[in-house]
Amino acid sequence: MPHGFPSGQPAVFRAVLHPHRSLGPRGFRILMGALVAVSAAVGGLFLANGAWPVLGFFGLDVLLVWLAFQASYRSGRLYETVELTPERLTVQRVEPARPVRTWTFQPYWLRVAMDDPPQHHSHVTLSSRGTTVIVGSFLSPPERLDFANALRRALDRVRRPPAG
Repeated sequence: MPHGFPSGQPAVFRAVLHPHRSLGPRGFRILMGALVAVSAAVGGLFLANGAWPVLGFFGLDVLLVWLAFQASYRSGRLYETVELTPERLTVQRVEPARPVRTWTFQPYWLRVAMDDPPQHHSHVTLSSRGTTVIVGSFLSPPERLDFANALRRALDRVRRPPAG
């Protein structure tokens, strides 16, 4: 759940952006099991041939791979929430072990920038009155472009309410 959005108005647009992790918990267990089995088998061969110090390096490799995945999963808990109401656009970034950061923009002055076609280094940049925030940097380039276009359409609806 987002941490305390200030608006009481209904959202016109709301997106919760999460980093993609292609290897889930089950796949991680299978990968680590296979890595441990291969390291133990090869390490056992070295041990049988009298090269027992090499065995420790195989265990170190497994530990380093496990630590790298733990760091990746920890960074995967990052998420950003973007909420647009007729009165404001609010961005919240929630990162593990860091304070929640919140930016608020007035929709009429907000500029959404994104390269089209998207490049690997392209960013969705929200800017208004001297404040600039990059949103969804962990998304793939096509996902960033889809998000930017959806946000632009929502901003257009807020800026030009239907005549009636």
